[in-house]
Amino acid sequence: MKSFPAWQVTKSDSGTAVSRTDLTLDDLMDGDVTIQVEYSGLNYKDGLAMTNSAMIIRQYPLIPGIDLAGTVLQSDSKNFNAGDKVLLTGYGIGERFHGGYAGIARVKSEWLVALPDKMSTLQAMAIGTAGFTAMLCILALENHGINPDSGDILITGAAGGVGSIALALMHQQGYNITATTGRMEERDYLAKLGASEIIERSEFSEKARPLAKERWAAAIDVAGGNTLANVLSQTKTNGAVAACGLAESMDLPTSVAPFILRGISLYGIDSVNCPMQKRLIAWNRLATDLNFDALESMTSEIAFDDIPDAANAILKGQVRGRTVVKIPQ
Repeated sequence: MKSFPAWQVTKSDSGTAVSRTDLTLDDLMDGDVTIQVEYSGLNYKDGLAMTNSAMIIRQYPLIPGIDLAGTVLQSDSKNFNAGDKVLLTGYGIGERFHGGYAGIARVKSEWLVALPDKMSTLQAMAIGTAGFTAMLCILALENHGINPDSGDILITGAAGGVGSIALALMHQQGYNITATTGRMEERDYLAKLGASEIIERSEFSEKARPLAKERWAAAIDVAGGNTLANVLSQTKTNGAVAACGLAESMDLPTSVAPFILRGISLYGIDSVNCPMQKRLIAWNRLATDLNFDALESMTSEIAFDDIPDAANAILKGQVRGRTVVKIPQ
């Protein structure tokens, strides 16, 4: 039986181990669609999984990689045929189910999104989970009533994957955006993506006041912790914050003051269990709204064997924008 390359995380009495190995179809999980994986992405959660830095993986052995894109090899689903281009993010792949760091994946058809017209599998993974999450944040703010005339928008952790794509998308729509980063050497990069002002993230690291001067009509936050608490305290009356990450902390050391004295709304963004209808809306918007030249400028491609080093780098905050993994055939 033909084998294919894969990264696999195993667990034994001596602990967990990550190794590059060769697998066969018999090693894959049950599913009605088999995919030749062409690209995956490197996300913060992938970094945690590959380095065992947090309890991301819930079942062993497991193929990491929380997103993938490729071509259908075989399908028992009426919705997909051999030769179809598809993408997959979320639903627990790379955590509870085998993910994208393998030459072949077998998955449930109800998890799959048909690749949008004029989008390649490379572009789909340059967007990946990070870009999909960014669009979900923007949809939440739009549904709240936020638009370019609402006022200044804040994006935290803007040099990362979610922040970079959110910045490019909102700039394309005409928003005035302030970006925070812990890497001020990325100032030119953020300005080219559309940031009108760039702030050192340390300004948001101290304990937040219950209410501070009103500055932002809305915000997208990837950090949590004191950063999110400060963002909330500075958001304008009836504003909104979309929270999608915990790069700083899972804690939220704030009070109810922003919510009951200014009517601020905090939207939690869950890209894993997002309903399919909303997924399709988000991917169609990404296909039409995102400047693909800007996407290319923020994307780096790495080889399959370079995933472990890249995983360490993303956890250290050393990765800018998006990283795409080319999956060997």
